[in-house]
Amino acid sequence: MKKILIALDNNADAKKVAETGYALSEALHAHTTLMHVTPGSAFYASLNYSPIAGFDSFSNLDIVQAGSVEELKITAEKYLDNVKLSLGDETIETVVKEGGYAENILQTAKEMKADMIVMGTHSRKGLDKVLLGSVAENVLHHTTIPLFIIPVKSPEEK
Repeated sequence: MKKILIALDNNADAKKVAETGYALSEALHAHTTLMHVTPGSAFYASLNYSPIAGFDSFSNLDIVQAGSVEELKITAEKYLDNVKLSLGDETIETVVKEGGYAENILQTAKEMKADMIVMGTHSRKGLDKVLLGSVAENVLHHTTIPLFIIPVKSPEEK
């Protein structure tokens, strides 16, 4: 294994995914790439980023109110830079894409010739799964490379 792609969302448990994925990458002496996908519009389901990234919450809604996809991308880049800083490895690369989550994760893994994808899953069930879908499940069904899935729960689910 030479390259590992760690896909992060803006969930509070992203810290667990980042740290576990990075530990795996270190153990395998692989190069790490952190990835975040923003939606293709300025609507964002959550304005909260993990405290590990330095964004406890956005009290200044100007970031989203401006309606700029570019502003979301800049915010995501800062988020990944803070995750990278918290992991303490300057060699980590970061990638921000916009649009479909699973599609972008799969495409990025293919482009970088990743040997493994690491991501979290919220293990939603029932109506939540039907309405929200499962990015991890979609990636699992369409990937041709190993997928390391880390189960995470939102604070409401714990």
